[in-house]
Amino acid sequence: MSLLQISEPGQSPAPHQRRLAAGIDLGTTNSLVATSRSGVADVLPDIDGYHLLPSIVSYTKGQPAIVGRVAAAAAVSDPLNTIASVKRLMGRGIEDVVQTGNKLPYQFTKSEQGMPRISTVAGDVSPVQVSSEILKALKLRAEQSLQGELDGVVITVPAYFDDAQRQATKDAARLAGLNVLRLLNEPTAAAIAYGLDRGSEGIHVIYDLGGGTFDISILRFSKGIFEVIATAGNAALGGDDLDHEIAKWIMAQADISGDASHSQMRHVLSEARIAKEALTNQTSVELRIDLDKGAVWQGELTRKQLETLIEPVIRRTLAPCRRALRDADIQVSDVQDVVLVGGTTRTPLVRKLVGEFFEQPPLVDIDPDKVVAIGAAIQADILVGNKNDGEMLLLDVIPLSLGLETMGGLSEKLIARNTTIPVARAQEFTTYKDGQVAMMIHVVQGERDLVDDCRSLARFELRGIPPMAAGVARIRVTFQVDADGLLSVDAIEQTSGVSSHIEVKPSYGLQENEIEQMLRDSMDHAESDVESRRLREAQVDAKRLIEAVESALAVDAEKLLDCEECQKINQALEKLKEAESSSSLEEVKRLTSILDKASAGFAAKRMDANIHKVLSGHSVTDFDNK
Repeated sequence: MSLLQISEPGQSPAPHQRRLAAGIDLGTTNSLVATSRSGVADVLPDIDGYHLLPSIVSYTKGQPAIVGRVAAAAAVSDPLNTIASVKRLMGRGIEDVVQTGNKLPYQFTKSEQGMPRISTVAGDVSPVQVSSEILKALKLRAEQSLQGELDGVVITVPAYFDDAQRQATKDAARLAGLNVLRLLNEPTAAAIAYGLDRGSEGIHVIYDLGGGTFDISILRFSKGIFEVIATAGNAALGGDDLDHEIAKWIMAQADISGDASHSQMRHVLSEARIAKEALTNQTSVELRIDLDKGAVWQGELTRKQLETLIEPVIRRTLAPCRRALRDADIQVSDVQDVVLVGGTTRTPLVRKLVGEFFEQPPLVDIDPDKVVAIGAAIQADILVGNKNDGEMLLLDVIPLSLGLETMGGLSEKLIARNTTIPVARAQEFTTYKDGQVAMMIHVVQGERDLVDDCRSLARFELRGIPPMAAGVARIRVTFQVDADGLLSVDAIEQTSGVSSHIEVKPSYGLQENEIEQMLRDSMDHAESDVESRRLREAQVDAKRLIEAVESALAVDAEKLLDCEECQKINQALEKLKEAESSSSLEEVKRLTSILDKASAGFAAKRMDANIHKVLSGHSVTDFDNK
């Protein structure tokens, strides 16, 4: 008689045990982690049920970094030590950061490698380190949800990320202790999530406008092959730019000078973002900005005014769309459908302009915030070995041309942009003077003809060339781009066999010894860091609640509370204040909960009083006529 091996529903017995994999969308504004279970991919929430993790990291002296919603609360009160939109700084040199048009509320220092470092009370940190803190938080969320250690992850990056930005992302993942199966372009991940590879054959467009980056990718599906045929975009254009346009308008209306304090700038930007999001569903929104010396500015922003402010920024995304169509050699009429990705695509004007450009309403079936993470999770499930990938063949492309510097400072392209990866290309070069025994090889990336107009990726030397007449030596240079879009270069002199090799890394990336030391430190203190972070987050929540209750009591206690209610709240308040700096996580959370419950009735009375004040003197018909 044959024996059956039985397992619990959703689980598999060895030797067919599923490996744990996840997809990570490391976003400018928010980040997410998703996984595929029982053939269905979904985004994983935190313990409070939130799927989005704000990509914000707050640093405190002598404490582990705080990530997410708690960190976001400190953005206005402590802007210099609270890092947001760090994705825009990834893989960038200090000169790139200084040249950005928007004022960044941080103090930058330059490292020996040219990478910008942000000064905080916890010491100088690089964008790679800040991103690693976000990835650590997502890793912890995934492992707690899946009850096991991750075997591998797929991390998404903008299609227009260059080699330096991709390498910086991989450095951050290594620092977070993650095994990166692949870096996947965000538009490609979105296409996977929509299942376009299993749909009808034809041309599909992915329009991806996130918080800090924009990508447009054109894909062709034919006979089971999922091919990216063109991509374009801007790695420094996104929802943050809409926020800055609104903030400039608010500052002009409120007469706030351009050299306002970091805290004031963060406050205005925060209000601008809230107004932008509110106007997605409303036609107008009230604004209130706290000014210096206790003054307050109040105003109104309508959706029409908003669209006037942001339309020039959104129209900047249409030029890459035209370029991608031209590169793909297709017309708008050839496009079968358009998929919107990224939280900024919720803006009604974005959907209107995209629909007009492509002459059809875009697809918004899947939450634009979640679609990239879901696609990454599906791909991770395949790459980790849980799922047969025979039904789906991914052919992605590189976003920018790769080449070498030749005589006269010219760029000789070896691999053209929109070339399918992985790919290897070789070309022969020669010496330019008699007796030359070495050659400096300068690797560049970009579309311009002059090296000065392209991005320098790496320099290395080929030595030991036999002395020959100029033009006799035959030096074969080979470029190889892997599935992550990362480049390695080999050079060999054909007659002698001397060779040289380099794996291209940005000159301002982390050094190997830095990464190794940080990894050792993170492993040595992993358990204590988790506990310290949880305690610090609880202490911050307690402090915020104390300040809110004290402020409310000072204004409305006499009007709304009797002696018994006031005494009960004050007792809970004093106990929490005494325990606020306690080293006991359970005690801080317990007393916070007690104060929260004790003050709930008071909060409800304040809300009712405010509503009554607003409605006072009006009739229902007053509001009907507006």
